[in-house]
Order: sequence, then structure tokens, then C-alpha cells
Amino acid sequence: MKTRDCFNRGGTEAQRGTYCPSASLWLSRSASKGRAAFSLVEVLCAILILGVGLAGMMQGVTTALSSNKEAELQTAAALVAAEQIEILRADGFVLEGEMDGDCGESLSAYQWRQTVTPTELGGLFDVKVVIEHAQTGKRIYELRTLFFDPLEYPDDEAAAQRRKEERAPNGERRRP
Repeated sequence: MKTRDCFNRGGTEAQRGTYCPSASLWLSRSASKGRAAFSLVEVLCAILILGVGLAGMMQGVTTALSSNKEAELQTAAALVAAEQIEILRADGFVLEGEMDGDCGESLSAYQWRQTVTPTELGGLFDVKVVIEHAQTGKRIYELRTLFFDPLEYPDDEAAAQRRKEERAPNGERRRP
């Protein structure tokens, strides 16, 4: 701002300053001589804005960290549940009912519960694995799938005989 656009106001030595209409502000006597300074109100406003910004940033960091921990917990629970399903598949047979156990070191405060129930279709089972907190029982993950376990195996002679008996005279299979 040009000093020729500004004019001095009268008054005592302490009250004197320069008013600049183009900037709509009063400059202190030291500012009018080339030394700029901030007032106490300006400094307090800047500190307030900085404080609000830092508080918002810290809240964002805290939220990100807790979300990251929750995602890690969900991933570990999904791996434990998938592991239980794969163990069931590797066994090669299905036992109806409910089983439970600990989740291991990665989820020491949690336990798994596996429920196997038959469906209306013979040999098809509904398998549900739930990961929950051991103390509170709060579920953190649930995995459901269908598992087929044939009731008859082709190398079983008794099963082959039953299949022959189930067939109708025209060769079609009868529904049980």
C-alpha cells in the first residue's frame, strides 16, 4: 500500500497513527514508518484457528488408527473362520451339531463356534462359523456356506443296491 494514499490522524502522541482507506485499517505509528506488527487480537485469532485445525487433525489420526485396528481384527477373524471351513472340507465328512474352540494367539480374547445343520436336500448341510468375544459374546465375524457330503459313496455295494431299488420300472429315479 502506498503511503501517499494514507493520512495521519491527529491526537496525542500515543493516539497518532495512519489510516489507509484503500486497506480499510489503521496502521500503528511503527507500521506507518515501515515496521509492520500484529495486534494481540490478530495473534489470538491465529492461535485459535491453528488450535482448531490441530484438534481436527488429531481426531482424524485417532479415527484412522482405530479403523485400522478394527480392520486388522476383522481380517484375522475371517482367516480363522475360513480355516474352520477348510478343516471341515479336509476331513471329508460332516458331523451335525455344534463345535467351538479358541482362535489361537492372533485372537486370544476370541473364540469360534461352528454349527452344522442339515438342509431339506439330502447330503447338503448349512455350515455357520461365528467368531465372538469370549467374555462378552459380541460377534465380530460370521461366515456361512453350504457343504455337500454325499450320503452314498459309489464304491459302497449296499448303496448301489439301494439305488437300483429306488429306480422305477421305466428306469427313472423315484423321489424319496
